Amino acid sequence: MTSRLLLVRHGETEWHAENRYAGTSDVALTPKGRAQGAALGRWAVRAGVDAVAASPLGRARLTAEPAAEALGLRTEIVAGLREIDFGWGEGRTIAEMAAEDPEAVRRFREDAGTGGFPGSEPLPAAAARATAALRALTERHPGRTVLVVAHSTLLRIALCALLGLPLGQYRQLFPRLDNGAVTEIRFTAAGAALYSLNVPTTP
Repeated sequence: MTSRLLLVRHGETEWHAENRYAGTSDVALTPKGRAQGAALGRWAVRAGVDAVAASPLGRARLTAEPAAEALGLRTEIVAGLREIDFGWGEGRTIAEMAAEDPEAVRRFREDAGTGGFPGSEPLPAAAARATAALRALTERHPGRTVLVVAHSTLLRIALCALLGLPLGQYRQLFPRLDNGAVTEIRFTAAGAALYSLNVPTTP
């Protein structure tokens, strides 16, 4: 039996223009971010989505709501899908961090696994909770299609863990996930497989 997970990064937030690390901070969506959620809702109807799940952070929940409403479903709030805590990096830009501690930024860029920002959530812990949350969704919805709205770093780490790739290289292996775009993975008895990456929901 094959279960499909459609992984989506939440819509644009007020911190995107400056490229600040939001992490566990609850940052509001911009008008563009809300429009991306609306577009995702229209796309979800065409995609035959059976269930909708989201991170508890507001930017993910609000992006998922139009899809749930269009499908007549309730959004499942999944604690394990929240973004990682960036510790010292929360609310900062790379430039701000580099001005204060260039060596910390160099270590992070070289290997985010061994050079995470001070006080940040370890990547193995984040990967474990993310993959556990995704697998639990497939168990609750076997053979179904689930729309999952979460966060860029968390989803990229989860993809690495599911596909057997090094966690610390998630930035190099998956350079970006666009706001509102869809990445599809499928689960079978043999494991997880990547079917598409970063597909836009608008023409």
